[in-house]
Amino acid sequence: MSVTAAEVARGVSRLLIQEGFSPILEFTLANGRRLDVAALGSDGTMLGVEVKVALNDLKGDQKWPEYLEFCELFYFAIPPDFPDEHVPTTTGLIVADRFGGAIVRPSPRTVLHASRRKAVTLSFAKVAAERLSSILEVTDGV
Repeated sequence: MSVTAAEVARGVSRLLIQEGFSPILEFTLANGRRLDVAALGSDGTMLGVEVKVALNDLKGDQKWPEYLEFCELFYFAIPPDFPDEHVPTTTGLIVADRFGGAIVRPSPRTVLHASRRKAVTLSFAKVAAERLSSILEVTDGV
């Protein structure tokens, strides 16, 4: 992930926390695709974010529709100087920098099948717990 992409992901994470979501970075879905940011809402809503910082990357990205079957809300996140007219209008849009972000266009909401929601939520919880555990191991010095 480039420095700019990392800064956008950081701002997105800060925004999502303010919006009541719990985000994690680089979350791999059951289909093998990896969301740049995934977040779980207090009501169980699964939100996905794909960060784009280069116009060629956005224009060449044909895989993003494969995220939609795992998210109830889906956003593209871009830095403030990115030309937003190229972002698909069928998705939500977040503009962010390292300090925070703003939802410029809300995401349409889709409904996940109950079994899919459960599987994604359990995977999210497992990844988050394993990451916390690995951080505790490093800080413990053991």
